[in-house]
Amino acid sequence: MNRTKGLFYLTSIVVLAMLVFLVAGCRSNGRTLPSATGSIYEIVVVSDEDVYKEYIQPVMEADMPCLPQMESYFHLTHVTPKLFDDSPSKQALGEWWQTNGEQIREWFVGEEMARAARFLRGSTNKDARKAMVTRLDCDMLIPEDYMLIKDTADLVWCCNDKGSIRRDIIIYRYPYTDATQFSQSSLCAKRDEVMGRTVSASVNGSYMGTEYNIFPPQMRAIQPLSAHGYDAQGNSSSQTTYDGSFYGYEIRGLWRIFNGEAMGGPYVSHTRLDPVNGQIVTAEVFIYAAGQKKRNALRQAESILYTLQLPHERVKEAIE
Repeated sequence: MNRTKGLFYLTSIVVLAMLVFLVAGCRSNGRTLPSATGSIYEIVVVSDEDVYKEYIQPVMEADMPCLPQMESYFHLTHVTPKLFDDSPSKQALGEWWQTNGEQIREWFVGEEMARAARFLRGSTNKDARKAMVTRLDCDMLIPEDYMLIKDTADLVWCCNDKGSIRRDIIIYRYPYTDATQFSQSSLCAKRDEVMGRTVSASVNGSYMGTEYNIFPPQMRAIQPLSAHGYDAQGNSSSQTTYDGSFYGYEIRGLWRIFNGEAMGGPYVSHTRLDPVNGQIVTAEVFIYAAGQKKRNALRQAESILYTLQLPHERVKEAIE
């Protein structure tokens, strides 16, 4: 989708009514939308009732994969088009949505990730970032409210246990040998190995592993923020281009504690190749929020992963 024609101005609440511009050639009349406010992952949809229920709602309010309880990608607010003009026909919008609906959903997710990355720039944990530079030769915008709790030659672990939701970030690396290491089975096996010896609960002999039965892990290729026209800090950049050479994968799944307390929750990992050092780098966030909604907390933590900068990408700053 062409970014200059297809992007919508996105603040806290996103007005999906701008889809009419996509169908009709987008900003051809030169008008722009006013800014809006609201919560993250909320969207206002302007459409007829039947189009909304048949096409838009099933995609945008579909259940996110690999969460312990059902939570949708977005929370929608529906507005009828009689309050607006220049709307396309129901048939045109319906046909267009069937082809582009999931792409639009992913675009909105990417924009929210970029916005969260911009927010992270304001206050980061310099000690944690120094540990990443020193130990792993990479950088990430780890928020200031995350505490550095472990750093070794090949692993850095940070945690935010303030409030009722615990958020953890673990970044680790290991030597690259061949492309088969990027298969889902290989990446999951490596995760179980690293997390199993790193994370435990209060019961002696307990360890973290992956839940394969309830919601098996799902893997997909990922794109950098530059695919959305942003740099690694989420800043809009006309100089940043995406040439398709980015090599990385996301795995989304559930973790659990074995041989210990009944604890578990969702995790998201990004795995990339560091060509400078010949290493595979995995950055993972996982959260624990017993009995609570987890979508927003996971998404906010997940946005940190998109700020990972490998040696050939890293912007050297005063943190060193």
